[in-house]
Amino acid sequence: MTDTRPQPSAGGTPIVLVVGGGTAGNGLTVLLRKAGIDVDLVEAKADWNVHGSGITTQGNALRVLRQIGVWEEVEKHGFGFDALGITAPDGTVLHVDAHHRTGGPDLPAVVGMQRADLQRILIDAVRRSGARVRLGTTVQQLEQDAAGVDVTFSDGTSGRYDLVVAADGLHSATRAMIGMSERPEPVGMGIWRVCAPRPTSVERTDLAYGGPCYIAGYCPTGPDSLYAYLVEPQRDRASLVPDAYAEEMRRLAEPYGGAWDEIRASITDPKKVNYTVFTRHLVEGSWHRGRVVLVGDTAHSCPPTLAQGAAMSLEDALVLAELLAGQDDWNDELLTAYYERRVPRVRLVVDGAVQICRWQLDGVRDADVPGLIGRTMTVLTELP
Repeated sequence: MTDTRPQPSAGGTPIVLVVGGGTAGNGLTVLLRKAGIDVDLVEAKADWNVHGSGITTQGNALRVLRQIGVWEEVEKHGFGFDALGITAPDGTVLHVDAHHRTGGPDLPAVVGMQRADLQRILIDAVRRSGARVRLGTTVQQLEQDAAGVDVTFSDGTSGRYDLVVAADGLHSATRAMIGMSERPEPVGMGIWRVCAPRPTSVERTDLAYGGPCYIAGYCPTGPDSLYAYLVEPQRDRASLVPDAYAEEMRRLAEPYGGAWDEIRASITDPKKVNYTVFTRHLVEGSWHRGRVVLVGDTAHSCPPTLAQGAAMSLEDALVLAELLAGQDDWNDELLTAYYERRVPRVRLVVDGAVQICRWQLDGVRDADVPGLIGRTMTVLTELP
C-alpha cells in the first residue's frame, strides 16, 4: 500500500479523517478546518451525492449553518417562513400556528430548500476550507492503537489519523467495522416525495391529516419550487415499479384539494419521484470505539415528522468540533463527553418523531401532536 496521507505527530497539527460527505460530514469538515485542524474527507459517491428532493431546515439547523459560514447562501437559495398550516384533505385551512424560532429571533423558523442546493453550498464550503477531498473512495480497513488509526482505502492508499469520524449515513460500513451492531429499523410508514413548481398560494408548509394517507404535505423550497410528500403505510419496495412512481403518487394525491390540484398535475416524471421508508435507530452506550466516532445519521435516525434530521446531524458536527478544538488530548473521556452531551437531545427528537408515527399508525384521534411538537421545539431553542 502507498501511504500518501500526512502523518500525525506528537505536538503537531492533529489530523482527522471524515468518512462521508453528506450534511454532517461536510459541516464537520468545515468546522474543524476553522479550528485549525487538518482534515481528509472521503466520499463513496463520485458525484458527491448532489441530488435529492427537498429539505426542511429549522432554526436550530440554520444556527449551525451560520457558524459554518454558509447562512447567506442558504438564505439566498431557500424559502424562509414562520408558520405551519393544518388543512382538511380538501385544502380548507383549519389552523395556522407560528413556528418556534429554534435558532433565535434573528433567523427564520424554517427555510425550505432543494437538498441538492444545500449539498452544493456545503461542498463549496469544504473546498474553500482547504480540506483534502477524495471522491469515489471508501475505507476498506481500520486498525487502531492508543495513539491513532491506520486506514486502508479502496484506491490502494493508506494513512494514519489521530481520529476517524464516521459520517457515512444510515447504513454505515464504518459503524459495522468497529463492531457496532445497531441498524435502522422500519417504523411502518413509507413516504412519496417529489419536487414540483410552487403554486403562488404556497408560502409555508401545510399538512393535511386524513384521506388515503396519514399525511399530505408540501414545503416551499424557492421562489418557483416546492417539494411535496405523501405518507402512507409501508410497502414492500420490491412490489413498486419505478416507471410507475409518478402515476402512483398522482393516484394517492387525487383526494387532496387546494394547492394539491396544481401539484398533482405537475407530477409527470417518475424519475423525479422518490419512495422510501421511515426508520429509527439510536446507538446507545457511546458513539465511539477507541479513536473512531460517529456523527449524524450514522449514530441516529428518525422519521421526518419533526423535520429535525438535518438539524440533529449539524448539531452533532458542531458539538464534536467544539470539543476537539478545545482540548489537545482526544481521549476516551472527551469522546464520551460528546455522547453524553448529545444523546438526551437526540433521544428527545427520535422518541418524539416515532411517537407521532405510532399515534397515526394506531389511529389515535386525540393525540396531542401540537403539544409534543411545542415541548420539543422549546428544548431545541436552547443551545446544543
